[in-house]
Amino acid sequence: MNVVASYQYETLQVRVVDNILTVTLNRPNKKNAMSFQVINELITVAERIGKDKTIRAVILNGAEGTFCAGIDLGDLNHPKNQAFAIWELIKPWQSSFQRVCLVWRDLPVPVIAVLEGYCIGAGLQLALACDVRISHPDCQLSIMEAKWGLVPDMGLTQSAFGVVREDVLKELAMTARIINANDGKELGLISHCSETPLEQAQQLAAEFAERSPDAVLASKRVINAMYEQPATTLYKEKIWQIKMMIGRNRKLALRKAKQASTVFSKRQFR
Repeated sequence: MNVVASYQYETLQVRVVDNILTVTLNRPNKKNAMSFQVINELITVAERIGKDKTIRAVILNGAEGTFCAGIDLGDLNHPKNQAFAIWELIKPWQSSFQRVCLVWRDLPVPVIAVLEGYCIGAGLQLALACDVRISHPDCQLSIMEAKWGLVPDMGLTQSAFGVVREDVLKELAMTARIINANDGKELGLISHCSETPLEQAQQLAAEFAERSPDAVLASKRVINAMYEQPATTLYKEKIWQIKMMIGRNRKLALRKAKQASTVFSKRQFR
């Protein structure tokens, strides 16, 4: 085993072994919830990987048995971050929330997500942008945004296309239902279920590394091209998220999460 490098970020651990790079979300006290700092560091690491031609595959996982429990709502709702969040939604190009997921789809190497514990909301959108998802059978999965009166806006229109059937995706997004990985595999969210997902991911990454790196890249690019979506879909994600945030039912959704008897007002938008 050839350990080339190991370095620590504030919220990530990065390790390279035999030209296979592992990125570990490292906020176990928050179930690896995605804060603004996590978003910035993930984008930075991905951009560096894209420039390193020695890397043959990437494994993305979470510390202490959990992948990612979603966006860090405390961070997102903190007054100091409101201006930044609004700018990300109104700027005419990819938001950081979209880029933190889609940057992995665009890397010139295969990316394997290792899912354990919770893979919810932002976590599932991040996983869907990876090339392969290997999950422990007990992992809990959800497109959770509807529970908070929001819409998935982290590149789901791009990353889920060709991975999950339209009716399945609608049902999961509209209900915010939590399912386990075995059910997720049947629905197409998960590539493989394994009692030892990290070990299986390492074996698959080593198998990728046995092939020509240019052939692996070409396969990823050609197959991704089969499922390319116009950039306008990302714009629609942002427009609808703005509507959700200013809409009257958003506050009611937050209340309903604590008080089930809360009743929504009539539909506001068309």
